Amino acid sequence: MNIFIGSLPYSVKESDLISFFEEYGEVNSAKIITDRATGRSKGYGFVEMKNDDEAKRAISELNGAELEGRTLVVNEAHEKKDSHERNSGNRNFRSRRNY
Repeated sequence: MNIFIGSLPYSVKESDLISFFEEYGEVNSAKIITDRATGRSKGYGFVEMKNDDEAKRAISELNGAELEGRTLVVNEAHEKKDSHERNSGNRNFRSRRNY
């Protein structure tokens, strides 16, 4: 199961996430999302856990937990919709002016 972790302190590294979630079960991978230009953490990331029951327990126990003074948001990650799907309900978003 893929897990979203939000409101992460900027100092947290991927190895910290692995250690944090390994208390609940086997972690396949961890990824901190960073700004392309600066390389700085954007304050959120993802952890993939092998066992769904262990992942659900981690979500249940870690959502709302405090890490370095910040309250974490932890929930099941959902597939990102591509830009076409996000804009499908708003097809006329461009101006209809004739130049």
